[in-house]
Amino acid sequence: MQPSFNNWYEKKMYATPALTEETEWVEQFLKEISTVAVVGVSRNKTKDSYFVARYLQRAGYDIIPVNPTADEILGKPAHADLRSIDKPVDVVNMFLRPDFISEAVDQALELNPKCIWLQLGTGSHEGLEDKISQSGARLIQKRCMKVDHQFLIRDRS
Repeated sequence: MQPSFNNWYEKKMYATPALTEETEWVEQFLKEISTVAVVGVSRNKTKDSYFVARYLQRAGYDIIPVNPTADEILGKPAHADLRSIDKPVDVVNMFLRPDFISEAVDQALELNPKCIWLQLGTGSHEGLEDKISQSGARLIQKRCMKVDHQFLIRDRS
């Protein structure tokens, strides 16, 4: 058993050259972005999607909740879908079941984000990587935006 989460995470994330390159990109990216559309964010404060969105909001990001069953989440108006967002979005962060990802990615690409981030638990979607990269965006998957921010960006003093 690892003595701490940070030690485990560091060993995992820097295990290969590809992961090192991706992690360096993620670190720089998280410093540059400002607007995050969170697809599938729950109104339930105990759900991971709510907790991650709240953390990102408190970290200074402008959160755009996307949930068709909510009017407001985290004090922000909730959007029924990505097509109803009328402002630029840097990253689309998805908390969806794997079978909904492809359709949501198609909607996300209409917003021209810099990145589409598939949270842990959304499955593996290597088939979407070409479609996303052809649009000029980057696909990040099997990572948590909150964990990456805490580990790579957050002031530790």
